Amino acid sequence: MNLARIVTGVLLLFVLFTAPSTGEITSVKIRSDNRRFIFFENFGFTETGHVSIAISSVSVTSVPVTSNLSQPNPSRIGFYLFSNVVREYMNHEDIPCDLDSKYISLLFTFQDLSPPPRSSFNKSHSVTFPSDYSLYFTNCNPLSYVTMDVRTEFYNTDNGNTKDYLSAELTQLPSLYSNFSLVYLILLGFWILVCFKNKLSVNRFHLLMGVLLVMKSLSLFCAAKIHYHTKVTGNPLHDWNIMFHICQLIKAVLLYIVMVVISDGWFLLRPFLQEKIIHKKVLMVLIPIQVLATVALIVKGESGPFIKGWVTWNSVLLAIETGCCYVIMFPTVSLICSVWETEETENDTKAARKYLAMFSMVFFGYMVIMCYGIVSMSIGLLEVTGLGFYMVMFCMFNPFVKNRYLQPNLKEPGARTMQEEFVLI
Repeated sequence: MNLARIVTGVLLLFVLFTAPSTGEITSVKIRSDNRRFIFFENFGFTETGHVSIAISSVSVTSVPVTSNLSQPNPSRIGFYLFSNVVREYMNHEDIPCDLDSKYISLLFTFQDLSPPPRSSFNKSHSVTFPSDYSLYFTNCNPLSYVTMDVRTEFYNTDNGNTKDYLSAELTQLPSLYSNFSLVYLILLGFWILVCFKNKLSVNRFHLLMGVLLVMKSLSLFCAAKIHYHTKVTGNPLHDWNIMFHICQLIKAVLLYIVMVVISDGWFLLRPFLQEKIIHKKVLMVLIPIQVLATVALIVKGESGPFIKGWVTWNSVLLAIETGCCYVIMFPTVSLICSVWETEETENDTKAARKYLAMFSMVFFGYMVIMCYGIVSMSIGLLEVTGLGFYMVMFCMFNPFVKNRYLQPNLKEPGARTMQEEFVLI
């Protein structure tokens, strides 16, 4: 089975089975759950923030043991909200149950439920201190299982009337993504113009880079559309959500292909190092793993943090995807080391080595920022970093005829065949 069939199959399965994300209005069904804590949502509130919780069809069962401890205490089961600023203080509290903490905003306990058979409760809570808050459910009764339907709604208000369902730090995302989508579209126009002006030097690699720009622009446009709809209604658009994930997957695959092709020295070192043909093996292993990890991450993200084992699986899958990023660097390092070990090196090879080494450092810095910077950097700064990387890559590997670093040494055996293999015209 070739690589194209694998990727196509994964994409089809993804489209068929992926559910839409739920936005900031979330409906969850909890069934026979004995977890002590269930994390529902983290949201950035302003001074006009509100959280609304409605639960219904509530039942609490216990393991049948001959002890009074088997009778669940409804006052020990409930929902609470707390600011992330006080998380460290809560960790040092010596209390039997988080509901007793002085740092939380207790929303309600099961003692406030309406009598059976309805067993429901609905409450709206106003947030007056702007901060990032987390919503938790806790069950401090051992050996008890909770079943319930939960609907949560998080929003801030503009001018006291209009609801904004995006977290405070994300409220500008629709315009941000729209602007960056337009920028990549303009960059695509320049790339097409350069390719037409230098069509004798254009090959499949340059066309692949053009398609990468198309998918990047489309994914940002879909993200802008989804976040705008979420901002207004609290729920994203199902069709646009699927389109966004497809664009993200295709963009990720294309970016990895471009990176591996560059790292293996298609235009720089490969004509001088014919024995170092490893890009196909890297692609065959790397891309299916990365695609599967991306799909799994999206599916886990769609399910939400309230699903059992969500944190563990999300961390494992993120580690796999991050590892794939750094695997791309291995061919580059191997080629550079091989050139350094060569005693007699042509001038063109030396120049190519420096060119590839410079790009490798840029790429490595980009991957470090994208993998670890998301924790401490704003989305806008990450997008600016990504745009800078794309511009550097496209400037260094454009089809400009006079760029001698990108032209194979036709004096070397097999180099002319290599060039003919990639030239389209």
